[in-house]
Amino acid sequence: MLRPEDYDEPLSRAAERARAWLKGLPDRHVGPRATADELAEAFGGTMPEEGLDPAATVDLLADLADPGLMAMGSGRFYGWVIGGTLPAAMAADWLVSAWDQNTGLRFATPAVAAAEEAAGRWVLDLLGLPGGSDVGFATGASMANFSGLAAARWRVLERVGWDVNVRGLTGAPRVRVLVGAERHDTVDMALRLLGLGAPEAVPVDEQGRIRPDALSEALEAGDGPAIVVLQAGNIHSGAFDPFPEAIAAARAHGAWVHVDGAFGLWAGASAATRHLVHGMDAADSWGTDAHKNLNVPYDCGIVVCRDVPALRTALGMHADYLVHDAQGDHGPGDPLERVPELSRRARGVPVWAVLRSLGRSGVDALVSRLVAHAQELARRIGELPGAEVLNVVVFSQVCLAFGSDARTEAVAAFLAQDGRVWMSGSRWRGRSVLRISVANWSSDAADVEVSVAAVRDALAATDGTGAP
Repeated sequence: MLRPEDYDEPLSRAAERARAWLKGLPDRHVGPRATADELAEAFGGTMPEEGLDPAATVDLLADLADPGLMAMGSGRFYGWVIGGTLPAAMAADWLVSAWDQNTGLRFATPAVAAAEEAAGRWVLDLLGLPGGSDVGFATGASMANFSGLAAARWRVLERVGWDVNVRGLTGAPRVRVLVGAERHDTVDMALRLLGLGAPEAVPVDEQGRIRPDALSEALEAGDGPAIVVLQAGNIHSGAFDPFPEAIAAARAHGAWVHVDGAFGLWAGASAATRHLVHGMDAADSWGTDAHKNLNVPYDCGIVVCRDVPALRTALGMHADYLVHDAQGDHGPGDPLERVPELSRRARGVPVWAVLRSLGRSGVDALVSRLVAHAQELARRIGELPGAEVLNVVVFSQVCLAFGSDARTEAVAAFLAQDGRVWMSGSRWRGRSVLRISVANWSSDAADVEVSVAAVRDALAATDGTGAP
């Protein structure tokens, strides 16, 4: 029979191994040292007939996993806009696991519901978004965008007399969705899941910002219900769409405006970058990710929706066995009404912990520091012979090329093998690029020095053809 004290040794071992992992991050090879195929046999094999002591299981897991772990918490990990985890957030997340609250109903889990609601209000305040908007905590930016677009779909069809919840999409008026040509692919994925099909791509400028004149022309070329998706932070350039002009164009045609701000929405939390999101508050819904620039652990997307009834109607559910909080018609609502999950962990609690730990000034400093490191990396690497910075570094993204595509790809391969840093390769505007995303709270001046040295060594190890 399980006793409370049976948790003691496994948790102690987990804490010990976690501390060892965290202490080793500054000196660790950033990339994994083994592939999934190489690790499969060690993790797999025949299902054991007999069990293993829980504490020993923790040690075995840590030992087996170690060579296959990416040091995403390293200050020199710049891949895919993945932040680290701040101390208060990690500790709060451990409590979330221990409490094991199924955060769907306010009545059943009032403590975590209250913490998430407070975190939501603070997020609105920090980012300059409309007070009274609904805030939901989804798995990531993908599902945050899905949630905002689900509300958009319901509302634009409701305006033309079609209840998609009752009648479905078969026979419904076609919903046009207009996006910038350089939107993130997860927007397209969300639209597929919602049955809206492929969006209409609108031309963008040289930094990937949607052109308001082209958006107006595209909207005028069609009719019927419409959704416009704008972007706060291009995945390559970090550029922000011109919100006042683009939103005005959308409003002139009665379109719902959703902003995909997976990492860029956090520009609104810093005085140094707030100008980048000027006018963004006039949109209808927004999606972002707290595990990026806010540095809470996976997973934690955030959806914000000005139109509270639309979000709750699109995503909410009711069943006789669910006990809802007595809150009246205009109360805060249950968490299950804001994201596409009934059962979920209390993702908003680590957000509350980070915001309470840092305060407004701390979040401002965090965002400003990320941008400063990105700009310093761009300046220092851009001064190396053969290096070219392709974007105007306004936020946390840097795109580099080193002459030919072959040499750029060789530099990326050298860095992955070398292990001092992780910078991901990509393609942007027809060229192979090395992409740097500065999102980790622990990145510092020493990490910048090591990173510049690693790129310098990569350039020295490659010739003009890209041969190592």
